[in-house]
Amino acid sequence: MTDKKLVRIVCIEDDPETIDLVKLILRREGFEVIGVTNGRDGLATIEQAQPQLVLLDLMMPDMNGWEVYQAMRAHESMKHIPVIVLTAKAQSIDKVLGLHIAKVNDYITKPFSPAELVQSVRKVLDEATSAT
Repeated sequence: MTDKKLVRIVCIEDDPETIDLVKLILRREGFEVIGVTNGRDGLATIEQAQPQLVLLDLMMPDMNGWEVYQAMRAHESMKHIPVIVLTAKAQSIDKVLGLHIAKVNDYITKPFSPAELVQSVRKVLDEATSAT
């Protein structure tokens, strides 16, 4: 389990309703969630907020999730932050690319259940905490 200090999560997702859902689910679990609706603002928010975790949609209009992820991994202050992909791209090849090629920390397909989201967030945060 992660310690009791507030864990900050940035959710980059172009659908405001999905951001609201993620906030509702994760705030109930005691997490602080910052929602951002596009990739460019998402990168700026990550740099400023220095979250413990990023939830990242892949299909966004201005800058897709893979571009955001690559920019994070290339940036010294962001490259250590774990990323969970939240996406409607449910094909197994997309999941393989995400988990094994790009090395995201987890991959959740929409629609997802609240329990699935919370379980993934806790697992990734626990792995990140034990790795430091």
